Amino acid sequence: MMVERIMYVDSKTPVNCVFTVKINGVISEDHFKIALDKIQRKHPLLRAYIDHKNAKYPFFVEENDILPIPLRIVERKTDQDWLSESENEWYRIFEDPKKPLVQIVWVKGSAVSEILWVMPHSICDGTTGINLLRELCSLLDDPSAELGSYQTFSSVDDFLPADFNLKKNQRKARLYLIMAKLFFFIQSKSKKRNSGKNYALHRKLDTVISKKIVDKCKVNGISVHSLLCAAFMEAFKEFQGKKAKGKVISPVDVRNFIPEIKQDHIFAFAPTVELSLKKGQNLLENAQQIKKDLVEKIGKTEARELLWMGENMHPVVDRMISLLKSGKGGHDITLSNMGKIDIPNEYKNFKLETIYSPTVAFPWLNSNTLVVTTYNQQMDFTFMSNEDFLPKEDAKKIKDKAIELLTS
Repeated sequence: MMVERIMYVDSKTPVNCVFTVKINGVISEDHFKIALDKIQRKHPLLRAYIDHKNAKYPFFVEENDILPIPLRIVERKTDQDWLSESENEWYRIFEDPKKPLVQIVWVKGSAVSEILWVMPHSICDGTTGINLLRELCSLLDDPSAELGSYQTFSSVDDFLPADFNLKKNQRKARLYLIMAKLFFFIQSKSKKRNSGKNYALHRKLDTVISKKIVDKCKVNGISVHSLLCAAFMEAFKEFQGKKAKGKVISPVDVRNFIPEIKQDHIFAFAPTVELSLKKGQNLLENAQQIKKDLVEKIGKTEARELLWMGENMHPVVDRMISLLKSGKGGHDITLSNMGKIDIPNEYKNFKLETIYSPTVAFPWLNSNTLVVTTYNQQMDFTFMSNEDFLPKEDAKKIKDKAIELLTS
């Protein structure tokens, strides 16, 4: 799909998502192999590669003789090894047609381990990653469990409603394409690119502080997501002054709009909404307004049409990518709040101690990204960017200030 192509970028540019769990207990390597085999047999995209040579645009090809999901084992030495391994995996390129679009890293200790699930963003969203962690933990504990299977979608046409007016929308799509070509034609071409180091900052809040944030939201009739957006925009404003944009981009789970895409399906597209600070309002007033705006914008989202319209934009994808790589954008940060993670923490043979928020390193000029998850009543933050665009020390100040605003 066009949206998958944007996250694919090209054959030489990795954009990988890394999902990590921490486990207490002993894990069998044999169980690992059985679990990965069953997961690979369930999900068609884990038996595919990306062909970027034999057609005008790259496309997925299912490979009947695909190799098993690779498992890389490293010795666990510190509690931070998972984060350094995560950063290493950002730069893995999945290009071998005989190997699947996935890599597992087992940071193995005698009693404690972290498991990293690494995939190109072009095949997965946050819900995909969490589901794969859920399936893996279940099978590591009980390798006799069965997962079933499903047929992947062949094109975005599979999502079109019965009353979709094809002729009307084809005219609309052609007009959008003409407008897009004109837009990119008049855009000044910038050679600016990030050449600094990508980084990830991590912070896990304890149950007391996490509960304090949730209670604050309940008392004031706001959502955790709206408070997160308001707090981080305020923090950017405090440290960047007039340079701050006062806007965030928030991805929304596409499954909210297209129920044919199940919770346990691998899928990559997440519609986004833009949310803004309002001048002259305090933190809580902004959070209340953001909650209202978010509900309204989600209600207007036409995900099926967005996917279909996107397929008519393939001719300008390269120019879209070029603009993302060179443009500062109109937002402070992309903020993904994945909410409460629904994975058991007690298994027969081990305990799932915690889940870390996913990490990713975007090649865009504005690579500011925040992912928030909650597991076992603990909120977890990963803040990613590039030293060229946002120095790491500045990012630390913004992150700390935002958390201070959340908890004050």
